[in-house]
Amino acid sequence: MKNIVVVGAGTMGNGIAHVFAMNGYSVSLVDISDKALERAMATISKNLDRMVNKEKITEADKAAALANITISTDLKDVVDDADLVVEAATENIDLKLKIFRQIDEVAPENAILATNTSSISITKIASVTKRPDKVIGMHFMNPVPVMKLVEVIRGYATSDEVTSIIMEMSKKLGKVPTEVNDYPGFIANRILMPMINEAIYSLYESVAGVEEIDTVMKLGMAHPMGPLQLADFIGLDVCLSILKVLQDGFGNPKYAPCPLLVNMVTAGYLGRKSGEGFYKYQKGSKDLVVSSMFKKNDTSLVG
Repeated sequence: MKNIVVVGAGTMGNGIAHVFAMNGYSVSLVDISDKALERAMATISKNLDRMVNKEKITEADKAAALANITISTDLKDVVDDADLVVEAATENIDLKLKIFRQIDEVAPENAILATNTSSISITKIASVTKRPDKVIGMHFMNPVPVMKLVEVIRGYATSDEVTSIIMEMSKKLGKVPTEVNDYPGFIANRILMPMINEAIYSLYESVAGVEEIDTVMKLGMAHPMGPLQLADFIGLDVCLSILKVLQDGFGNPKYAPCPLLVNMVTAGYLGRKSGEGFYKYQKGSKDLVVSSMFKKNDTSLVG
């Protein structure tokens, strides 16, 4: 297990490539966009610089990690000798199924195919391949270079051998793998997303304001980040997508996304990635500023 292909050069994809490269694996990072690949390499380099500045690695370690990564816009060019392919595309089931059909056609017969999905059924993804026993979930947490957890999700047909390989590989990456079974939301998001949704409902119903809700959870429950700030960090569109997966998968109305969340995503208020969600974000500033939509006495978006 030396040659890794990461499909998708966004936030999660570049983080996954970073971690594998730092641990001596040969990594091919694939995306359909040259600009996305350039941004990904710039992000990886910047994050490695941060580690150098903190004296966690040396300049030589940084150079070696970057040398371990090659980039490509053509999956066929890099997948021929892949031992593991990790898909890290947008959380969209149709896109993921399309990618897995493509990967299955061109990847070596013995290659393991993993998905970084945060909620979509591993069994469903595996069903469009000819190797369902070799398809597994490898759900890294954001930011990947920092967060220790990897949710390792077994699909209905995932073999014991493949599960064991991915568990051990995760440990070699310095992560803490946790094995879970394939049900909507797995564990992390099955528990996290209803909490975030309830926080949004509390705002929607004017129980408390943005800062008040986050303060209660940070100081009262020892959460490092309040649920509304965390939703912004994850992306409100991603939160909405996961809640829909939970709602559809379980058929239980308790997972129904709050109308306020739906409206915000429809209006393009996606959180940090769009510059505004529950908070407003300015480049270069770490100050948390509540969005003007949720200033006291402004109920324009609130029920």
